[in-house]
Amino acid sequence: MQQSLFVKIATVGLFSVGSSSIIAGSFLFTKTSNHTGTTQIITDISRYQEIRNHKWSDINQIKHFPVDIPGGAKAVSMAYSPGLMQGSSFFQIRFQQPPEQIQKLLLRYSKIADHQYWGGDTNSHSSQSNGVPTTFFYTGESETEAFPNTYQIFVFKAQAQGQPGFKWNHGHSYGVAIDSSTSEIVYWVEKW
Repeated sequence: MQQSLFVKIATVGLFSVGSSSIIAGSFLFTKTSNHTGTTQIITDISRYQEIRNHKWSDINQIKHFPVDIPGGAKAVSMAYSPGLMQGSSFFQIRFQQPPEQIQKLLLRYSKIADHQYWGGDTNSHSSQSNGVPTTFFYTGESETEAFPNTYQIFVFKAQAQGQPGFKWNHGHSYGVAIDSSTSEIVYWVEKW
């Protein structure tokens, strides 16, 4: 009789522990899949300082970004994605400045760029002869995420970290894109 009662209690206990484990496992799996399924893109410009100074892991890749959003900058937009595991991450800020300031930046950046493109996106740039990956126009308003032909894209550095035969499988690039006709500049960095 005591042995039968002990077996019943042990069975109920094991079922309770098993059920709790299944529920906890399901909860954790759901939370994990929700966090890894999509990456939320941060567009709140009030977080610019936090992202520039604390979130982006390699300061050398973003040292060309302004320390602060310039006073008087207009039409400011930002996009930041920390990426997922081996997924790409990016950071962009776009704004308008007075035409004379844009012309100074255009002259300065054209002298230090390793590569230059007119319009397009990373796919069109990297597919050109001696082309390198750049970025998409995350802060633009087009669904194609390509820079209009009025934008001149300056690549300061593009570094492959892939393997022979698949050179650009991993890497990073950074630079600026400037549209003189609208007095806009886009500071960008991309890692994949």
